[in-house]
This record gives sequence, C-alpha cells and structure tokens, in this order.
Amino acid sequence: MNIQIHSVRFDADKKLLNFVSGKVKKLLQYSDDIIGAEVFLRLDKAQDADNKITEIKLDIPRSPLFARKQNKTFEEATNHAVDALKKQITKQKEKMRGV
Repeated sequence: MNIQIHSVRFDADKKLLNFVSGKVKKLLQYSDDIIGAEVFLRLDKAQDADNKITEIKLDIPRSPLFARKQNKTFEEATNHAVDALKKQITKQKEKMRGV
C-alpha cells in the first residue's frame, strides 16, 4: 500500500509520520483491496484546544473511503479517523456480501 502523508501549515516530525503510517497500515487487516492512502494533517486556524485535524482518504477499487477527525492531538485524531475507516470498511464488506 502506498501511503502519502501531507502536513499542512507545519512540518511534522518523524515520530508523528511513523505513528500515522503505522496506524494506516493496520487497515490492511480489514481489507486487502486498499491500493493507497492519502493523509492530511492540518492545523485549524482556531486557537482552541481541539485544533488538530487528520483527514484520511483510502483508495479502494469499488469506491474511495474518507474520514476526517478533529482533536487535541494528531495522534488522537488519527486514532479516531482510523476507527471510522474500520467501520466503513466493515460496512462496505457486509454490503457486498448482501448481509
């Protein structure tokens, strides 16, 4: 799986990039059809505590999946986005099986 990580308005450190990459790779456990993933790490303009945004787009042959989560840290936002994508993958598989 090809993973592209973009940090918008800041430079992400190697530790954060490795964390995000590891979390996204774990989605392969739920679907072998994932071709690639594009991750955007953004800082919201608002100065409140929940200003870290993670957006993940998965390239899957049938239809791409997308999740966007906002939280206090990029790690938390990434965890929530990956959880949302796990649910979407499971739902998509059930739909294909006709459950």
